[in-house]
Amino acid sequence: MSLPASLLSRPIAHRALHDIGAGRPENSHAAVRAAIEAGYPIEIDIQISRDGQPMVFHDYRLERLTGGNGRVDEHTAEDLGRLTLRGGDEGVPTLTEILDIVAGQVPILVEIKDQDGELGDRVGPLEQAVADSLADYAGDVAVMSFNPYAVACMAELAPHLPRGLTTEDFAAVDDWAVPLEERRRLSDLPDYERVGAVFISHNHRHLLSPRVAELKAEGAHILSWTIRSPDEEAEARRVADNVTFEGYLP
Repeated sequence: MSLPASLLSRPIAHRALHDIGAGRPENSHAAVRAAIEAGYPIEIDIQISRDGQPMVFHDYRLERLTGGNGRVDEHTAEDLGRLTLRGGDEGVPTLTEILDIVAGQVPILVEIKDQDGELGDRVGPLEQAVADSLADYAGDVAVMSFNPYAVACMAELAPHLPRGLTTEDFAAVDDWAVPLEERRRLSDLPDYERVGAVFISHNHRHLLSPRVAELKAEGAHILSWTIRSPDEEAEARRVADNVTFEGYLP
């Protein structure tokens, strides 16, 4: 098992090729179609609906991206689909809808959002929903998560899918609801081998970490998030094999 070469050959559109000014909200049908047309691989985020459906949506709450209120997991997939994404004219898509649009035309990088709240072991329903949706998908795809337990769960549910960890220097950021001691532990990326990862997607600000260099020397592929300019891309590529971008066209 290895990361598909197609996820290394061209920069990856973060939350698809979104541009709110052009009517393409992040993680939307329109943003996905634009990425396909431009030939970019696509990164998407997955949350779970109240009725257990994998929804392509970044935030845990609806307010920033829609006219709705509350958490994504408080609403059914049907209700989420009826909302309107801000800056567009469509609702929150399911993973299956996005897979049907992409249909193998470009590779997909699927980020499973942490549902535990503290990157802990309360996982399972979302990972099962993602595995079920991807079971018959024939295109190039890989999965990842900040939560190592989610990645380990995917190893059990879909061992054939390439998997990785979304990472950063967790101890250096204070917007995680995770105790500092655990964030310090996670900053050393101790779970890479345990979960059978073949890549990391690392915060571009923290790419000079000795642990990142160690993993790269051992054969891990290094992706980097989130790049927002050509200068940031050039700097990240000194370490990273590929970048996830938004706000410009690489």
